[in-house]
Amino acid sequence: MQRLLSKSATPTPDNGTEVFSTAPTAPTSLRRIVARHEAPAWLRDNEYIHTGFRRPSYSYLGSFASLTYLHNETVNIYSHLIGAILLPAAAVVLFIRSHRYKIAGRADLIVFGVFFVGAVACLSMSATYHALSNHSPNVHNLWLRLDVTGIAVLTAATFVPGVYYGFYCEPLLQNIYWTMITTFASAGAVVVLLPRFGTSKWRGFRAGVFIAMGLSALIPIAHSIRLFGLAQSHRQCGLYWFLLEGLFYALGATAYVKLIPERWRPGAFDILGSSHQVFHMLVLFGVASHLKGLVVGFDYNHSHIRC
Repeated sequence: MQRLLSKSATPTPDNGTEVFSTAPTAPTSLRRIVARHEAPAWLRDNEYIHTGFRRPSYSYLGSFASLTYLHNETVNIYSHLIGAILLPAAAVVLFIRSHRYKIAGRADLIVFGVFFVGAVACLSMSATYHALSNHSPNVHNLWLRLDVTGIAVLTAATFVPGVYYGFYCEPLLQNIYWTMITTFASAGAVVVLLPRFGTSKWRGFRAGVFIAMGLSALIPIAHSIRLFGLAQSHRQCGLYWFLLEGLFYALGATAYVKLIPERWRPGAFDILGSSHQVFHMLVLFGVASHLKGLVVGFDYNHSHIRC
């Protein structure tokens, strides 16, 4: 853990916990945005981002106040914050304000509820991490781990309804695949919650864990195609939308790991268009694509006698 650069900071204890005699706050006369060389090391995890850094706030209110001005985390915060707000609205439109609520069974409400709760939790943790990332090293690293854990939550949450509609009349297969993804997601969460994996050094490893988790979706997809055929699999669970979702996530993970596009023009994408922002937008596209697939599956399975 980086030692905080502050005159009011006491020496860091052996257990790595920063201790302050008083919580330091930046004078209001100081600029709110600084260049890379002026920011502490724990805020500089991307060598191709040169400007737009917030000063350490050591204050939750101070960090949340940064929502009112532009910096290199603004898009990251608002993209997933807005997504987290729009998802419940989508749930209302899809069910309460349509015919679907009248024909939805208890299982439908549960699996859709799992999806919406998981997606909102993921997006909310992401937005909170990016809002609080300039608080202090301890808070930064805590919320980074929670942010990545949210990806495991989202992965499991999308799996549950997808498997339900994909194997609508196959309860044994449903339980097998639900157990599989729960195991994978739990293992992924444990890995990222360990502090050592929260640093930029492990960026590729973190992405690899979740890419592998995402690729595990290919197992039930391949099984569904083998049992029902490609066209029927799409009709009963919106398979093509799930494949598009996977493409969005793969592109986002690639941009995140390879730091594209800022590695091609360092400093040009500091405020808008950086790899992490691209990743955030593609996650939103993936969530929307998955939701569309679930609606296709719901409509088909409730308009045909399946079991």
